[in-house]
This record gives sequence, structure tokens and C-alpha cells, in this order.
Amino acid sequence: MIHRLSTLFVRTLRDDPAEAEIPSHRLLLRAGYIRRAAPGGFTWLPLGLRVLHRVEHIVREEMNSIGAQEVHFPALLPREPYEASGRWTDYGPNLFRLQDRRGVDYLLGPTHEEMFTLLVKDLYGSYKDLPLWLYQIQTKYRDEARPRAGLLRGREFLMKDSYSFDLDDEGLQRSYDAHRGAYVKIFARLGLETVIVKAMSGAMGGSASEEFLAPSVSGEDSFVRCSGCDYRANTEAVRIGTPAPVDAASTPPALVVDTPNTPTIQTLVDLLNSRDDLRRPSSPWAAGDTLKNVLVMLRNPDGTRTPLAIGVPGDRDVDMKRLEALMSPLEVEPFGEGDFAARPNLVKGYIGPAALGADKPLGIRYLLDPRVVRGSAWVTGADTPGHHVVQLVCNRDFTADGVADVADVRDDDACPECGAHLRIERGIEMGHVFQLGRKYAEVLGLNVLDDKGKQRVVTMGSYGVGVSRAVAAIAEAHHDDIGLRWPRSVAPMDVHIVIAGKRGDETAPTAEQLATELAAAGLHVLLDDRDGVSPGVRFKDAELLGMPMIVIVGRGVATGVLEIRDRIAGTTTEVPIAQAARHIITCSA
Repeated sequence: MIHRLSTLFVRTLRDDPAEAEIPSHRLLLRAGYIRRAAPGGFTWLPLGLRVLHRVEHIVREEMNSIGAQEVHFPALLPREPYEASGRWTDYGPNLFRLQDRRGVDYLLGPTHEEMFTLLVKDLYGSYKDLPLWLYQIQTKYRDEARPRAGLLRGREFLMKDSYSFDLDDEGLQRSYDAHRGAYVKIFARLGLETVIVKAMSGAMGGSASEEFLAPSVSGEDSFVRCSGCDYRANTEAVRIGTPAPVDAASTPPALVVDTPNTPTIQTLVDLLNSRDDLRRPSSPWAAGDTLKNVLVMLRNPDGTRTPLAIGVPGDRDVDMKRLEALMSPLEVEPFGEGDFAARPNLVKGYIGPAALGADKPLGIRYLLDPRVVRGSAWVTGADTPGHHVVQLVCNRDFTADGVADVADVRDDDACPECGAHLRIERGIEMGHVFQLGRKYAEVLGLNVLDDKGKQRVVTMGSYGVGVSRAVAAIAEAHHDDIGLRWPRSVAPMDVHIVIAGKRGDETAPTAEQLATELAAAGLHVLLDDRDGVSPGVRFKDAELLGMPMIVIVGRGVATGVLEIRDRIAGTTTEVPIAQAARHIITCSA
């Protein structure tokens, strides 16, 4: 089919839009693939919609190939199933809630576990009906507080979500493996390198969870790869090895010391090393010898707030994303001045374990980093202005309410599997697979009769692919300084023909003839036949739009050749006019 730029609904932009922060957002706007409709919402223009549909097609083919069956739910959903699962409350402000004219509560679906569960409950009741795999490709809605990065973080997005239903855990594992294998094929066909990493389940619930991340400096997710083994994990899911307990028999009693003007770790370490009565003969004090107690507030789904304290070695910070993943569905908020004012016994800059703990008067739950092991000695706040305590021993002088592995993960940290160095990279989350287990089936009453006539709770898996964000991820991975470079599998057109001659010469007829031959062979051709547009602008637009192949029909026509630019390989070739169609068709196969 021939698509003519003279009539195509597209306008390219010469300059980068002010709101575009990353390459995919900038280029998709400039090339006329999408337009911003509202914060976190975009209109798909003809070229962008063609890319989106091609991504959908690949996802659909691979899902169908493993035997999954497609259904389609409404986006407007009733409150009751989500209230039964707890997610009407757990999702908090991320959920779009609304009422109909009769005051009945509804939501715009952020995900559809409840609805799939109820659908299967409605229609199936025997083990003979299982296993069952269902999926849909449908718009989801989440009220992101800070939509950004174009299609990568929006309030409305297209997603493929699928669900497996099995009688037992062995069946769930087979379903999980089948979906995982399908995802590997999907992302390979989309031209995306992906890394499979261990992940947190978050509000989805369930046990085993893995993410498919496309490595990218623009990605909002960070993950680690081990330099010595196959260990890979989202930084939210990294779990350090717990050090062995320390024998504290020879550790002197804890001692409160005067440490004026030391509200920071560095000022404290400098003072300890400067004083003869505190200096250590074995080695200087370092930030890692101190215990830093970080306070936050947890906002519950009902809006109430609860304080939490986390103790970490002083050379580490609390990674708020890791903490949020651990505390989900609770939201983590800063511990503000008003929170300190309401608790005058907390001395800012000098907070120690003595004031913390669910059983203490302040009732502040206290969690410790796994590195703070039994018998280890620390320097920490003494809960008095200008004072710290040294040689405070864990489980001798203080205890905690639990463990929280939420300190920041760094390059060269030890791998929890083999001890080699970890490397931190950034990536875009493209897919997520969960072994949900029986959480939703139990709550919503999804049971079947087994071969002995007994009721069994069905076990489920959940599997998502970001379809609209895949367009952005592909653009992030396939562009250069002058524009997009779509892989052939998703490009909106197979070839872009640029007429670069003068009015009345043979360039236009030659281009038209070539376009006709290519269209007859089944290729989608974009023909730049615009009047009054200079060859230079046509060249720039062709490079910006990013079709896999650009054909320049220009001055070479006089000598019987066309210039063919392969945007993917970055090569330019001159081909005789008589052989051009065959050459392009072969390269596009």
C-alpha cells in the first residue's frame, strides 16, 4: 500500500518540545507519532498507531501460540470485587474512583485479577476445565502522582495482562514457565534486549516474581547483575547475605560521650578521631561504625499515618524505593517538622535505639538493617542533644522489632549468591510475571471439584506486558542523533521514498513507479510527494521518521541509479533503478 506524505495526518517539529525529557518522548513528539492530550495521556496519530498495532500483533501471536485465549473486559469496573480483595483501599490515591448517577461506586481498572477470577468462577467448576490461560490487551488507568517520560509513565496505558488457572502448584509452575518463554520471544521480536531479574510482588501479592527489563539510561528501574554468576535482581528485591553474629564478650560496656555540634555522620566521625579519649588504636573511626536511625511516616490506605524507624550503618542511606516496595501498599512519607514537634523526646540528629521500638513509650516500630547483627557494636545517638553512645551492642544493649533490608545497593556490593561484585544498571520494565498462588481465588471463592469430588482452591498466575510503553522502549533502544530507527518488525512503513528532484524531471515518475512495484509486492510505502518542500527538509523528515529503509530518488536518476539508505545498519548503497524493487523487497523480508 502507498501512503503519501502530502495527505498523511502528520506534522514534524524542528525543535525539541520543552516537556520532553528523554529521547523517546522527544522523538515521538517531533516525528508526529503522538501528541500530549493531558498530563500522563497521549493521542496516537496514524504513524504511532501503526507501530502500536504492530506491537500488539506480536504480543497477540505469541500469546496465542502457547494456547492462551483472548477476552476483553470493560475498563469501568464495580467496586465490590476490589473491596473483597482489599485493593479498593490498598491502591490508595493511585486508583481512579467515580460514581454513577445513582451514587454507585466504580473504578477505572488498574489491573484485572479480580475480574478474571470471577469470570472463571462463573463458568468453570471442575478440575477437567484446567489448566486455563486467558489474556486481554486493554487500557489501564492509574493516577500517577508525577506522570513523566512520555509513554513510560502515564496515567492511561495499554497493557497485555494474562492469567493462568491451575489445580496445584506444579501446574502453576508449568503455566509460569510457558508465559516466561513467550515473553522471551515477544521481546526478541520487538527488537528489545531484556534482562530477567528477581522482583517484588508489591500490591499484586503472590510469591515468585520476575521482571523483564530493557537496559536503558532512561529507565526508572535499577537492577543489579553479578559479575561472577547469573544472579540478577531489581534493586528493590536484592537481599544481602546476613553476616555472622559477633562475639561481644570482650566489648566494653556502652558509654555515653559528649559530642557537641555533631548532627551529621561526618562531623561525628571527625570528632571521634580527633579526641585522644575516643580514638581507636586499631583503626580510625569510619561512617560504617555508626548506626544511623532514619524516621519516616507510613500512610495507611485509610489515610492514617504511623511512624517507622530504620537503623542502617552510617555509610548507607535508606533507599526509599526499596522501603516502599517492602511496605506496599502503605505509602512512605518524610518525617516532617510537625512529626518531630509532636514527639519532643526525639532529638533530631541524636536519635538512638533507646527511644525506638514498638514497646517503648513513643511506640515507634524499629527495624534494623541485616548488617546490624547480634553482638555488633555501634556508635549512635544517645537521645540527648550533643551526646552519642559508643560500644552499643546489638541484643546486649538494644533490640529491634524486626529486620528491613532497605539500605541503598551500590556498585561492588557483594552478590548474595556467590560473593562477587554486583553492577548496578538502569532499565525500563517491559514485563512482569507473578505466581499469585491462591490469594484471589480464596477471597473470591474460585474453587473446582478435583478427581475425588473434593473442593479445591484454584492457584493462579498473573503476567503483564506494557504494550504502549514498548513503543517508547523500542524508540529508546533504536534511535540516533538524527531520528528514530525502527526495527522492521514494528516500523509503521517498510520503506520511505523521497522525491528529491526538480519539477518536470524524471524523479517523480520514477518514484511513483517504484512505489507501485513495492506496494504490489505487499510492502507498505511512505512516499514523500509534497509540493513546495525542499529536498533538505524531506531528507531530515525521512531520517526523523525512522523507517528501516530510505530511498532517495534524485539526481542519480539521470545516470540510472537510486540511493538506498539502510537506517538500521547505517549504510548507503547505490542500486540500478531496474534492480531497486527486488533489492528493497529482499532486504525487507
